[in-house]
Amino acid sequence: MFAKLEKLEQRYVELEHEMVDPAVLADLELYRKTAKARADLEPIVLTFREYRSLQTQLEENRGLLSDEDHDIREMAQEEIRRIEEELPELEKKLRVMLLPPDPLDEKNTVLEVRAGTGGDEAALFAADLFHMYCRYAELMHWKVEIISEMPTDGGGYKEVIALVSGKRVYSHLRYESGTHRVQRVPVTESQGRIHTSAATVAVLPEAEEVDVDIRPEDLRIDVYRASGAGGQHVNKTESAVRITHIPTGIVVTCEDERSQHKNKARAMKVLASRILQAEQEKQHSSEAAERRSQVGSGDRSERIRTYNFPQGRVTDHRINLTMYSLDRFMEGEIEAMVEALATAAQADALRAETE
Repeated sequence: MFAKLEKLEQRYVELEHEMVDPAVLADLELYRKTAKARADLEPIVLTFREYRSLQTQLEENRGLLSDEDHDIREMAQEEIRRIEEELPELEKKLRVMLLPPDPLDEKNTVLEVRAGTGGDEAALFAADLFHMYCRYAELMHWKVEIISEMPTDGGGYKEVIALVSGKRVYSHLRYESGTHRVQRVPVTESQGRIHTSAATVAVLPEAEEVDVDIRPEDLRIDVYRASGAGGQHVNKTESAVRITHIPTGIVVTCEDERSQHKNKARAMKVLASRILQAEQEKQHSSEAAERRSQVGSGDRSERIRTYNFPQGRVTDHRINLTMYSLDRFMEGEIEAMVEALATAAQADALRAETE
């Protein structure tokens, strides 16, 4: 590990020298690339230098243990204890930083929320979850654009699909995929009984043209009249679009826009992301069968997280973490949970690398 870190530090120093090279300064594009490469290396190099500095301090303080002055020896022992506590944490941090980055982490995300078991209450919970992610996106300064939605009369969602754009969206939302279970008293429940229902969440990295090759001859495109609200317009134009990708059988519909062209563009965006996800499942079949295991059947028994309203708690079953701040959580304050899930995933990756 340390040989690798020394090479990275050497490269960092080379890049620093290159950034003041007149030839690099004269080429704006080259300068930007060099500056970015240096910025990418800076966190791990500075952490490595901090680690080495602590090691040096440790040796110096060990040397002071033989000093004749009692106070100096005591100070040295105290410093040694502090440094010996910090070094393992820094080493662990360095090992995590050396893990190969996932190129998907930088991508925007197609977020899909669907009502599962539980009828109207499941649809209301799906709407609550979507609101939670919208508030989280707002806190993270991301943009949310609804691609397709199937609202219910009671203010819930049978399904809502949105594109979330911003800095490292997928890296934050990737662990939200799965079945989310809610335990609460529905507004329609007159006797105050707690009901359990569920909604499913799928998080797909947004596919770009370079990521997937979709051949026109592999698509069947149907247009039809939108079935949702929209007044007389609904009966006049065939603006809704259904696209079927014949090789995979993936079907995407979009009828939110009045323009057939816009609906087709949005449907293609979702289709490309789903095809990319399907291809990744094939490539990583030894890992979790992502989309299927992400979403499950929407049954109450399959869940990654439980939201218990009477007790004001939210529990993530994958990492056995419970938070008693459900009100704030539902208002988008989910970053602590996101960070805990990311840390657990990093620990798993480290164990896998060690094995």
